[in-house]
Amino acid sequence: MQGNEMIRLNCDMGESFGIWKMGADEHIMPYISLANLACGFHASDAVTMNRSVELAKKYNVTIGAHPSYQDLVGFGRRSMSCSLEEIKSKVLYQIGALYSFCKAHGTTVSYVKPHGALYNDMMRDQNIFKAVLSAISSFDKNIKLMILSNPDNEAFEYTAKMYNIALIYEVFADRNYNDDGSLVSRMLPNAVITDELEVMQRVKTLKEYGYIESVNGKRLYIKADTICVHGDGENALSFIQALYKVLN
Repeated sequence: MQGNEMIRLNCDMGESFGIWKMGADEHIMPYISLANLACGFHASDAVTMNRSVELAKKYNVTIGAHPSYQDLVGFGRRSMSCSLEEIKSKVLYQIGALYSFCKAHGTTVSYVKPHGALYNDMMRDQNIFKAVLSAISSFDKNIKLMILSNPDNEAFEYTAKMYNIALIYEVFADRNYNDDGSLVSRMLPNAVITDELEVMQRVKTLKEYGYIESVNGKRLYIKADTICVHGDGENALSFIQALYKVLN
């Protein structure tokens, strides 16, 4: 099967909060194409958001809103019992917050990538997926939505078209996949792949042949517009630089 020729790196960024610092944003930004900027609900604050937008503009990096459940203590990684109206309103609120800083700096929000539990819930529940789409569509139909790519994207494509929203397909090179294309839960010890050489090989295979192997060795042929990299690891910078070379 044909590979994925044009794959861009995306990274969750702007996740510092007050005096608490997270990630090496300034060093990593030159090597990525898409920056998912926290909007204050799981991480970040007004000053951090402003600086993050400035940094992304400096390096000509496309800016995406990274909204989450309102859970600073849990870093947005815990599912919350919210009505669909609440989810739509919370996503809209966070897009608007980031957009205000973008407008002040002469740039814009180009896409939305939900964070953590909201991202996972969106991929499991079509009603939550629709609530996120509705929030984006009501704000600006030119804003795209980043989702977890899987072997069967058609249902998501069909629903997104109802809201006139285009999708960006994301792959996690350092996360293990189940046979159905979902991510192995972070509650399990084998959720994250820590061997950087193994991650590099997975990226090469994805680019050249268009598939990624599940935790059981099943080949999952998936569309890949972008690969998520994490900027808060001990060797994050050297790892991202190496991935950049593989893709470019």
